Amino acid sequence: MPQTSSASLTGLELAHRCVQFAQDKKALDPIILDLQKVSTIADYLVICSAQSEPQLKAIANGVEKGLKDEFGRYPLAVDGFPTSQWIVVDYGDVMFHIFHEQKRGVYALEDLWSDAPQVPIL
Repeated sequence: MPQTSSASLTGLELAHRCVQFAQDKKALDPIILDLQKVSTIADYLVICSAQSEPQLKAIANGVEKGLKDEFGRYPLAVDGFPTSQWIVVDYGDVMFHIFHEQKRGVYALEDLWSDAPQVPIL
């Protein structure tokens, strides 16, 4: 894929690229929620699951590396650790959450943001 400037990458495109890079690392059950009409924290929320702590780290690293290499996008912040079984990567317009599959239901972000429409995965 050709180098693209971050200015030309919309929030929705960024969310889809997060999903694609996560799926490259075998992320489970990715979803994109459109928060534009329900919150000001971000335009899109991306959520996926991992089956192990090493996979959590691999997904986070894969998304960060892919967005940096292809689009020159760096996260504003990264929080959480594989041992906490949750990592969030903040790109400003997109918040990308990775949960261990056993913890995803505990935090239930899909339920918390149930008023946000789900965007189809490309």
